[in-house]
This record gives sequence, structure tokens and C-alpha cells, in this order.
Amino acid sequence: MNHFISDNVTGAHPAIMDAVVACNEGIAPSYGNDELTKTLNDAFSNLFETDVAVIPCTSGTAANALSLSLIAGPTNAICAHEHSHVYQDECNAPEFFTGGARVSPIHGADGKLDLGALSASFSRKGDYHAAQPSAATFSQATESGSVYSLAEIKKVAGICRANELKLHMDGARFSNAVVSLGCSAAEMTWKAGVDMLSFGATKNGCMAAEAIVLFDPSLADDAMYRAKRSGQLLSKMRFVTAQLLAFLDNDLWLDNARVANNAATSLAEGLSNKSCAQLASVPQANMLFVRLDVDAVAALEKAGLAGYVDAKGMMRLCTSWRTTESDIQAFLNCLT
Repeated sequence: MNHFISDNVTGAHPAIMDAVVACNEGIAPSYGNDELTKTLNDAFSNLFETDVAVIPCTSGTAANALSLSLIAGPTNAICAHEHSHVYQDECNAPEFFTGGARVSPIHGADGKLDLGALSASFSRKGDYHAAQPSAATFSQATESGSVYSLAEIKKVAGICRANELKLHMDGARFSNAVVSLGCSAAEMTWKAGVDMLSFGATKNGCMAAEAIVLFDPSLADDAMYRAKRSGQLLSKMRFVTAQLLAFLDNDLWLDNARVANNAATSLAEGLSNKSCAQLASVPQANMLFVRLDVDAVAALEKAGLAGYVDAKGMMRLCTSWRTTESDIQAFLNCLT
């Protein structure tokens, strides 16, 4: 497996593994009734500076689809960027979980929703012949490696609020975005107008742990029924909870993201000095895109250090909490 192909290829952080081992001792009530899981809402409420309800999940796809099912039904439309994971890479899970809501693609530069295009997508609101928009979703950080500023999030939220849509954030790389902006978790979510969040942890040091964060806790009961129906009400939920709590403990989620982001910056700086490489942009989180010549790609593939190459010939490179300076130098040394 190539080192820079994804932040999913790295293992779990030792502190996460220690937490899993620790909660393996003895017995505990099942289906989230254990003592650890009972503390989860409080832990996330402290993090987000407001009362929240948390639904643990084992995958980002489940977190996204379950979240969207709370705010969109079979006659609705969900506005999403045309390159978003929700639209491109979830095998119709949002449509399935919502009972048939349409995910409507919205264009926009740098992986961000174009505000004009978002507003234009509401042109058939009230038309019985058209799916009615009820929700919008955006990725933070985006699939293009960019990060919405707080002002940009507030503008998206303002358009949604004016048109009576709920706003969901796909935070698969939430930690990396918070570190990039230097803001708080609260400032980047509910304070900016976000209604619910898929809180990503697996890409940043956990083993199989994500969470739905509901800034309206009254949705929790409905969410739990939907979690059960979709196979996400886990009988031994404490093992996911233990990971999430360890992830938050002593700001591990921020420390890991900081390492990954700094590694991406270091890699980009090294690539900028290579004649065979052309950076698409300066990385804002832990992901960058670069165009390399044919010989450089072949050298990287031979060394097992390459990233994913898209249809346009751009190589996507992801760094992680485990990426070291020696990993970066090994990559750069392959390039002439």
C-alpha cells in the first residue's frame, strides 16, 4: 500500500489502542448502556461549548447517511458539491437511508459550494413536480484539500437558513480543518450556523470510530432508532466510545491533525523545489495535489510512495498523524 495514497492507510494511535485494551477488561452493559458511553454526550458538549447529542458510528458513510436521513425524506433534495464524498463516493447510501432523497450536485471552485449555484438550486421550490430541497451538506476540509473559512461557512448557512434548509457538515477531516483555521470546534460548527456534524476520527488516529454530533439534542431519539435500523446501534458500543473519548483526551485529536497538516506543508515546500512537480495549490490541511512528469510517477510507484492519480493526471497526496520527516524525504529523494 502506497504511503501517501490516503490517511486511511495508517494504523491507530497507541493511545487509542490502549483505550480499547483498557475497556476490554471485565463486562459492561450492551447497546450503549455502559458507563463509558453514558459520558459521551458530556465530553462532546464540553468540546462544542453547548449541549449536544452524540451517535457513535463505525464509518463516515454511516454517519453522513444517518445524519442526512434526519433532515431529508423521499420527496426532498440534498444540495452537495459535485465532487463531495456524499455525492460521488457513498454508493447511494444517502439516498438509501433517506428513503429516496435526491443528492443534487452543486458546482464550485476548490471543492467549495458556489453560493450563486446553491441559491439557483432552489428555483423550483414549491413546485410539486420537483424534489424539494430540505438540506445542504458540505465537506470540511473539502475533497480538494481546501478549507472553508468561518465567513464562508456563515454565508452558506445564511443561504440555507433563508430558504429553510438544514445544514450538515461532513467532517471526515474535521480535526485538520480546525487546526488549519486556528479556531474552536464551536466556532466552526453551530456558532457558524451548522445544524449537525459527521465528526471524523478514523482518518486521524482511530481504528473505526466516527460520531454524529447533533446540535439539536431533541433529534437524538429519532437518530437512535435509525442507528438501530441501519446496523449502527452496536452491541459492544464501548469499544467505539473508548476510542472517541481517548481521541478527545488531552487534545489528541488536535495534536494528530497538527502533525498531519505540518507534514503536508513540509511535503509541499519540498515539491516546490522540484522541476518535475507542479503544485495545484498550497495545502490548507493534510492533502495536496501535484502534477508530476511520467518518470517521477514511475519512480514513486516503484518505491511504494505514490499517491492516487485522478483522471486529469493530478496526484493526490495525503499525510497523516504518522507521517515523519524521513517519510517526506524518502518521497522527495525519488524525484529528480
